[in-house]
Amino acid sequence: MADSPLRNRTVVVTGAARGLGAAQARALARRGARLALLGHERPALEAVAASLPTPALAIATDITDEPALERAAATVRERLGPPSAVVANAGISEGGPLAAADMASWRRVVEVNLVGSALTARTFLPDLHRTAGYFLQIASLASIGAAPMMSAYCASKAGVEAFAHSLRAEVVHHGVAVGIAYLSWTDTDMIRDADQYPVLRELRAQMPPPARRVHSAEAVAERLARAVEQRRTAVYVPAWLRLAQVTRAALPPLVLRRCRRELPRLEAEAALRPTGLLGAGGRADRGATTTA
Repeated sequence: MADSPLRNRTVVVTGAARGLGAAQARALARRGARLALLGHERPALEAVAASLPTPALAIATDITDEPALERAAATVRERLGPPSAVVANAGISEGGPLAAADMASWRRVVEVNLVGSALTARTFLPDLHRTAGYFLQIASLASIGAAPMMSAYCASKAGVEAFAHSLRAEVVHHGVAVGIAYLSWTDTDMIRDADQYPVLRELRAQMPPPARRVHSAEAVAERLARAVEQRRTAVYVPAWLRLAQVTRAALPPLVLRRCRRELPRLEAEAALRPTGLLGAGGRADRGATTTA
């Protein structure tokens, strides 16, 4: 991809130790970008960085820690140059009924997904002003239609959508572009872990066939890399999610009708309990915040 506008430009990806973040790093590196990989797990980040064909920097940091992010940004500028693009990919999730939720865990999901994205944007905005750069916010189908048993995740992803719209209007006159990526189910540790819980697995199974399909991280990452190249305002993966955007006002009544029928059956089969933070990324975040 010798003609990519990303060639020899610095791109920051948060949550890059595994899953979709690592897949995006590989897709962006194939386009010749220099990668700054941010996340909790230094060994995993270093392994991803070492596997890339272009210069890459692994920086272990907590995106909710503002001073740590500032130090990371300074390292990126010194080692790779000011970023031309930043992908706010880091995210965690938990499931279960709100009535039984561990609210510390609930708050942490919102803090990482929403506050962490805002801090990431704020930290790198001076660089994006300098490079007339691009900020891509990873959102979700959950930004468009909220699901039961996922209140923290849905609230945070609806929040990042609104945040990105607001930020776009603030920075457009500086030549900075802001995009939102609406993603459906992607094959990551978080989704595989969620499928271990019968109620979450069953709720996904009740969705229409296109909506319950799980997409490979590599295929999704390729679409996102093209969105970064093109400085897209919005990208939908899969493309049919654009229809969900158009019909989003109709989604809550549909979800309510389905849950009124299905949740009593699921509750009768087994008590609905919180999952805790899901996947290896959730466990890494929990471990990092516990030892901090």
